[in-house]
Amino acid sequence: VYQNRLKKLKVSRDVREELEKHIKRLSQMHPESAETAVMRNYLDWMFSLPWNKSTVDNLDLTKAKAILDEDHYGLEKVKERIIEYLSVRKLSKRIKGPILCFVGPPGVGKTSLGRSIARALGRKFIRMSLGGIRDEAEIRGHRRTYVGAMPGRIIQGIRRCSSNNPIFMLDEVDKVGADFRGDPSSALLEVLDPEQNHSFRDHYLGVPFDLSKVMFITTANLIDPIQPALRDRMEIITIPGYTEEEKLQIALRHLIPKQIKEHSLTSKMISFSPAAVKKIISLYTREAGVRNLEREIAAVCRKVARRVAEGKKGKVRITTQNIEKFLGPPRIFRDQLLKKDKIGVATGVAWTASGGEILFVEASKMKGKGNLLLTGSLGEVMKESAQAALSYARAHTQEFGINPQLFSEYDFHIHIPEGAIPKDGPSAGVTMATSLISVCTERKVRWDVAMTGEITLRGNVLPVGGIKEKVLAAQRAGVKKMILPAANRKDLIDIPAAVKRKMEFVFVEDIKSVFNEALVPPFQAPSKKGMKQDKSPSAALEHPENG
Repeated sequence: VYQNRLKKLKVSRDVREELEKHIKRLSQMHPESAETAVMRNYLDWMFSLPWNKSTVDNLDLTKAKAILDEDHYGLEKVKERIIEYLSVRKLSKRIKGPILCFVGPPGVGKTSLGRSIARALGRKFIRMSLGGIRDEAEIRGHRRTYVGAMPGRIIQGIRRCSSNNPIFMLDEVDKVGADFRGDPSSALLEVLDPEQNHSFRDHYLGVPFDLSKVMFITTANLIDPIQPALRDRMEIITIPGYTEEEKLQIALRHLIPKQIKEHSLTSKMISFSPAAVKKIISLYTREAGVRNLEREIAAVCRKVARRVAEGKKGKVRITTQNIEKFLGPPRIFRDQLLKKDKIGVATGVAWTASGGEILFVEASKMKGKGNLLLTGSLGEVMKESAQAALSYARAHTQEFGINPQLFSEYDFHIHIPEGAIPKDGPSAGVTMATSLISVCTERKVRWDVAMTGEITLRGNVLPVGGIKEKVLAAQRAGVKKMILPAANRKDLIDIPAAVKRKMEFVFVEDIKSVFNEALVPPFQAPSKKGMKQDKSPSAALEHPENG
């Protein structure tokens, strides 16, 4: 039987020789010996693998794009990368499968995106979770000398889908462990290297298997825990958290229809107004993804399903007025902007895992000996930023008209509210400096101006990260003007045009430009370093040499 199957099998010479050797050995064994069962099991595995079976790729770019857009809203960078791969695949049949790594917070659709890519390409889909795996044999398999030996999960997945070119998703690659049984991350180096995986050797098979046609996609919440050598082999695609507008569209297009169907309701029984969905997003959830949003929508659907089950008739319309009847009082407190200019209170913005937040930096002075007191659960980097801001103020007393005696006769206290939440990072440097100078010069800080940037002792403003999330947080809070480091001008390309039209952006290289924009009255007319931008979206990219 095995000889007949071998004649039909198209494999490399090495594999054929190995199979012939084992078939010959099997024919010489006693049918009831234990070794015979092991040998039969091995041959069954070898003949069941798709050595040369491939699915035909869907090379219709328009159709593939339509499928990706139908399954996921936004995520343009990922979609573009997949369409690029398909384009090259259309021109050349020899292209190796790319190895992509989707990095982003929980709930943004990394795993479901892999399934969508498989559907768009017309390929089989295999998902393997790496979370908590500690044994190298899970990847490479066991040698046949062990009782109950089996191939690793890579080969098992390939056999299960009966195709040698599937989409293979390795979920949670940042949560792989390691112990005395080996390091699975090191075993993955061969699997995820396009130069090596054409001859991947599983311990159980003992012969090379070609994985070069497989498109590997890995997912991770954080990039840091991934072994550097493994990280180097993957093309990192960052999937940021969704904006409020994107969440609204995802809810209206995907989540609400899905939950209505799952709860056996129809559009004649329940409807959600866009304003009600916005209220759920802003006042009942605080996350980068949409998992909690889906749970809240499901909670509303359950209450309506109960009403229908009790025999009550009529359509239930979910609006901003009645949403609290279904979900209770709001759970999220959102910081509200001050409504008037104040001395010593500057508005900053911070990046968090669930998006951006505005924060207030409060400074005050009291009789003392020139000490600096910092409160609000600040990290070391933030404390150093406050010290740098105070040193800058002390070094420029004459320039700002500050009495030098002030720093020896008064203590300064900087506090950032919501003290239970740990805060760190250098990006609040300009905000702290502005609130300190405001207190020292008795000038008010404009309430509708937010700022971010790292400060140096020389007064230079350095670039920071998370600009998209910070700008969106400022816009949600009602900020009219945003002060950003000049080097961050390039990051405005990621911000939606509608947001750019509503806000004015000022790009600065020096802290003095910040003071001139934020303090009332300003020290002088804004300098050329305060490169001002008008409200048109195109203006963000008019002078790339300044960024």
